[in-house]
Amino acid sequence: MTGMIRWLGEIALFVGRMVVRAVLPPYEVRETLRQLDDIGTRSLPLVGAAGAAIGVVLAMQTTSTLARFGAETLLPSMIAISVVRELGPVITGLMVAGRIGAGLAAELGSMRVTEQIDALEVSAVDPLRYLVAPRVIACTLAMPVLTIYCDVLALAGGYGAAALGMETSVRLYFDASMEILGFVDVVPSIAKTLVFGFLIGTIGCYEGYSVRGGTAGVGRAATIAVVLSSLMVIVSDTVMVRLTQVLFEG
Repeated sequence: MTGMIRWLGEIALFVGRMVVRAVLPPYEVRETLRQLDDIGTRSLPLVGAAGAAIGVVLAMQTTSTLARFGAETLLPSMIAISVVRELGPVITGLMVAGRIGAGLAAELGSMRVTEQIDALEVSAVDPLRYLVAPRVIACTLAMPVLTIYCDVLALAGGYGAAALGMETSVRLYFDASMEILGFVDVVPSIAKTLVFGFLIGTIGCYEGYSVRGGTAGVGRAATIAVVLSSLMVIVSDTVMVRLTQVLFEG
């Protein structure tokens, strides 16, 4: 319990210092764009494959269930609601936590144990401004785009699986999918991924930045970053789902 409280206090101080560096000039625009490419563009294949697989599995698992009640026509709407409101954001968050959380912790951890971060400090370069802030900003901004990409491929995968078991046109499928979606379904679900991205980026950078124990410590930091990032995605999703219900559906 004491260790958890200490960790929360340390990461709170870390976030406060990082946010100050991110808000005040000068801004590391070039480094942020480079991190956006690394975090966003290079995550597209993984996120896309996961999204398509979720759409296919969801369609295959629910087609027979809906058929029992003569409700096969509700399949596109069911897939759209399930993917956009919950599955898309959470699956994207977990995929990014696994890939980016470990990568950030390992990268910054390696720089810490090889004294590259210490060299930056000696050279009067603020590591939080140059290394941490661009990575957290890039991770936060990339998450909504990756989530939308995952949602689109999940809907496409759902259509592919549905087309094998029932006769439906592309236009009919996507018209039914889009018709059921409203503001409450789309905007809060995309907005909460900003929180996912911030948590993943912050935890990954903190674990790498504060690593101790040489190369073995780098491995531990990467593992801890993945576990905590994934856990925080799920916990924060629970909180924000309830908050969305209170604000928009109450």
